[in-house]
Amino acid sequence: MTGRGIIIFTCSMQNPSPDKVTVIIPAFNEAPEQVEQTLSSLLNRHYRVILVDDGSALPLQPAAHPLLRIIRHRVNLGQGAALQTGMDAALQEGADYIISFDADGQHEASAIPALLQPLLEKEADIVFASRFLQAGQHNAGIRRTWLLQLARRVNFLFTGVMLSDAHNGLRAMSREAAQKIRLKENRMAHATEILIRVKQQQLRLREVPAGVRYTDYSRNKGQSSLNGFRILFDLFLHKLFE
Repeated sequence: MTGRGIIIFTCSMQNPSPDKVTVIIPAFNEAPEQVEQTLSSLLNRHYRVILVDDGSALPLQPAAHPLLRIIRHRVNLGQGAALQTGMDAALQEGADYIISFDADGQHEASAIPALLQPLLEKEADIVFASRFLQAGQHNAGIRRTWLLQLARRVNFLFTGVMLSDAHNGLRAMSREAAQKIRLKENRMAHATEILIRVKQQQLRLREVPAGVRYTDYSRNKGQSSLNGFRILFDLFLHKLFE
């Protein structure tokens, strides 16, 4: 066990039946070939996937697959809104476990079983992936690493929850947790809002180590420093009007 009541799991167990797991992929103006690659890594493991095209200029049209559902926002609403759309759809389809997964190739489908393990063992309601735990991996540069460490401290100020990796889009939650988490922050501040909801609903959270692999493509799609200030502004508004 680590500080702040966060328990780290490193052992493994068998994955649940893939049809009980739905992976949500928010996507906005992603390269079609990158989307296809991300989808293939998940569909080849027989996970159900909901791709939420968040108003891309050119609508995403990946190859049809019986396990793939595509939902399109008419206009760009933001990653938080796309994630909530995907969660609502997954719940309607009867998913027992919901995974959020980035479209840009940063995440590995092979990390999903470890994320699900604490949920299967009834030790957690929501599980966050961390590139900074022992056995976690990443190829982030010094500047990005410094910004991510700053972000986790800012998150703590707003939520009272200290994660080792506060802005990793790879996470898993039970059906019951998804029903209790209703996101109002449409854009990137949703990562902090999730922690606020976790604390409000007294959900049990865990972290597990996972890898994040930055490519030239994902770096170009990543957040700028200006986006970091926008996140802070959104969070201050959330606190002011909640």
